[in-house]
Amino acid sequence: MLGIHDYWLFVATGVLLNLTPGQDTFYILGRSVTQGTRIGVASALGIGAGSLAHTAMAAVGLSALLAASAYAFTVVKLVGAAYLVYLGVRMLAAPSVDERLISGTWAGSALTAFRDGALTNILNPKVALFFLALMPQFIDPASDAKVLAFVVLGLTFVTTGTLWCLVLALGAGRLRDFFVRHPKRMSVVSRAAGGLFVVLGVRLAVSRQ
Repeated sequence: MLGIHDYWLFVATGVLLNLTPGQDTFYILGRSVTQGTRIGVASALGIGAGSLAHTAMAAVGLSALLAASAYAFTVVKLVGAAYLVYLGVRMLAAPSVDERLISGTWAGSALTAFRDGALTNILNPKVALFFLALMPQFIDPASDAKVLAFVVLGLTFVTTGTLWCLVLALGAGRLRDFFVRHPKRMSVVSRAAGGLFVVLGVRLAVSRQ
């Protein structure tokens, strides 16, 4: 169908890749533990939306442009890295957990979390190149429906990935109740999450691929 072959293998590969801890995993865990399930779920859905954007870009060939142009790849990579560092610094500079719990500002905006999740995913050129490298292996070069095949495979990967991200968000969100009862420990986790985002951003900026 649509020139797609070994679909079951694609699904299995996608599931295994989703289970492998990476930038998205750490991002969701950090937001869920420090800001609760609602924010974690919004972040997970945002990452799913970012993956949908990469699916569309792969289908129309924009990912190929990133792969072919070192300049375009570098620009997108640095912008994405800067955004991750910005998120991390924002968490590191935020008021103490005690102050936020008292003022009621701790929960944050689900819409903001969704936007942040989407942008961290969209601005990661490695995701775009991953889509471009993986999906063509399961599409017949002679197919007359390559774009639709890209869309089907992309939606499959996004679906399995989003389900796993939601599991992570729900599981990590449950830990927040413990930290709310121990705000000083929550502060440590919040600062650690901010530091992790900064490290992820720096690692993305200095990576060669």
